[in-house]
Amino acid sequence: MTPLELARREREEFADFLSDLTPEQWHHPSLCSGWSVRDVVAHCVSFEDLTARELATRFVKGRLQTNRINALAVAALADHPTGRLVGILRDNAEPHGLGGGFGGRVALTDNMIHQQDIRRPLRLPRRIPTERLCAALDFVRYAPTIRGAWRARGVRLVATDVDWSHGGGLEVRGTGEALLMVMAGRPDALADLDGAGVVRLAARVR
Repeated sequence: MTPLELARREREEFADFLSDLTPEQWHHPSLCSGWSVRDVVAHCVSFEDLTARELATRFVKGRLQTNRINALAVAALADHPTGRLVGILRDNAEPHGLGGGFGGRVALTDNMIHQQDIRRPLRLPRRIPTERLCAALDFVRYAPTIRGAWRARGVRLVATDVDWSHGGGLEVRGTGEALLMVMAGRPDALADLDGAGVVRLAARVR
């Protein structure tokens, strides 16, 4: 299956999951500092259907700073009901534009990480399909805005539930999902890891 097809399935399942959330869950804090579940979802769909000019304008208004740009994007959808946000995600299940970057790997990895940003605080775990998880683990290492390999330098990451490993040095073991989230800078997942390299890895994630 191509990365584009993997990304489409990830987005479709993400939309199905969101459709079952209660109003209270939509307002629950996510792993993204200062963002509720609703904010995370708004972020995930905020760049869909923007023209090149609109995208450039947003980047200029955000002073080319990722946090500012993302805040503007979420604010632009503040009046959208949650059902509409889910609808936008479904309508754009086939990644294009920014999400279609690197053959769809951007959308696959971004949506997988953000779904976990929602699921972890809500205590709603999932079993991520192996092919999708391994594709995201490979991409998160060098994704321009994540730089997972930089956080993981000097340690060897070993997934305990899928056939995946990376790096050299002191070993860090855990599920593929936990390794993905730590490489994405989420300290919440550190508690799910063990091994001699955890302390070294944690110093770059906290």
